[in-house]
Amino acid sequence: MQYLKIKDAIVEQIEDGMLTARQKLPAERKLAEAFDTTRVTLREALSMLEAEGRVYREDRRGWFVSPEPMSYDPTQTLNFTNMALAQQRQPRTELLAAKQVLASKHAAKKLELPPFSDIYRVDRVRYLEERPVLYVTNFIRAELFPDLLKRDCSRNSLTDIYREHYGVEYQRIRYRITTSSLQGEIAQALRATAGTPAMVVERINYSQTGELIDCDIEYWRHDAITIDSIAELSA
Repeated sequence: MQYLKIKDAIVEQIEDGMLTARQKLPAERKLAEAFDTTRVTLREALSMLEAEGRVYREDRRGWFVSPEPMSYDPTQTLNFTNMALAQQRQPRTELLAAKQVLASKHAAKKLELPPFSDIYRVDRVRYLEERPVLYVTNFIRAELFPDLLKRDCSRNSLTDIYREHYGVEYQRIRYRITTSSLQGEIAQALRATAGTPAMVVERINYSQTGELIDCDIEYWRHDAITIDSIAELSA
């Protein structure tokens, strides 16, 4: 099938270094002309490449070659910034909102609180090399962290704020990893088109005393992350 030949040709150019990470591909019209095909067939090839994490699309900007994904180890407690720096990446965080709200049914269930309890909600976008790759929402038990919103949640990680100002550290984390697609304001914040594949990492975090302290829900562009961990099995 022609779209498979187009896909393989683009993969070959990526693997040979003719197309490099974050390089913008020619416009769809020009690519279709170069491969002597229709845009419908071309988009089939590009969609397959996107599903494989070879390329990504930015809304109204076009297609780009995906860089190497960041390795994500659930057994480590490194925050996003330190995790990125440890892999020689260039991280940045943009704070979208930090406010005290009444817990929704969803948030109350995650935090094991009665409905309409006061919680903090923090929304941020994380960047690698100035590309937005992660939208994260934190639901936090407000009674455990008085005056949290006075802290700088854009420059400092919540992990560091908890430890330095409240003496609270993560001791146990429960993970749930699923696949989904980016929609609405999350897609917009990540410069993605609606329906772009996403990996969703949900973490329920417990303190050193075993107390549930917060929940964060991470929406990753699926090509930007790979789960990589080693399990030590007892004899």
